[in-house]
Formats: sequence, C-alpha cells, structure tokens
Amino acid sequence: MNKIRKGDQVVVLTGRDKGKRGTVSLRVDADHVVVEGINMVKKHVKPNPLKGTTGGVIDKTMPIHQSNVAIWNAAAGKADRVGIKTLADGKRVRVFKSSGEEIKA
Repeated sequence: MNKIRKGDQVVVLTGRDKGKRGTVSLRVDADHVVVEGINMVKKHVKPNPLKGTTGGVIDKTMPIHQSNVAIWNAAAGKADRVGIKTLADGKRVRVFKSSGEEIKA
C-alpha cells in the first residue's frame, strides 16, 4: 500500500524546495512522485511545425523521491508520518502517526 497517493497534500523535507507545500499530481513509479510547483526545471524545446509547437524555454515539473516528502496534517498544522492500520473487517487504512486519526483520501 502506497503511503503517499495522488491528491495528497505534501511538504518537501529536503532539497532546493524544502518547506514548500503542494499536491501530488502523479506517481511516476514505486518511488517517485510529481508534486505541483515543486522541483521545477527549465527545459529547452525545439519548434516542431508538424505538431504546431513553438520553441523556447519552458518550465517543467520533475519527479521527486517520496522519501523527500511528508504528508501534511492539517489538524496539527505540520508534516506527519503515515502508518497503516487494519480495521476489524480486514480493511487497511492510512493513519497519521502522531494522532492515530485516519487520513481522508
């Protein structure tokens, strides 16, 4: 079970964007996520007249390792770790480690 999922509010823990918050927009693979507005790079693109694209420098969001982000706990107002709890009916849910309350997906 993935502890960080698409749509989660996260905080960057390390790197150039440390302390910034954003929403996970994509899980690239098992270890990397794309967060809106985080890890932005400049990419030089060639014009392609067949596709109708113009050339120039564009801003692109690159993936970041999931160990470098933590889920945002709005109730506590800080970043938090995620735990997995099994309910009585056998269903597994994500919970905040600090408070034990369930994370609403």
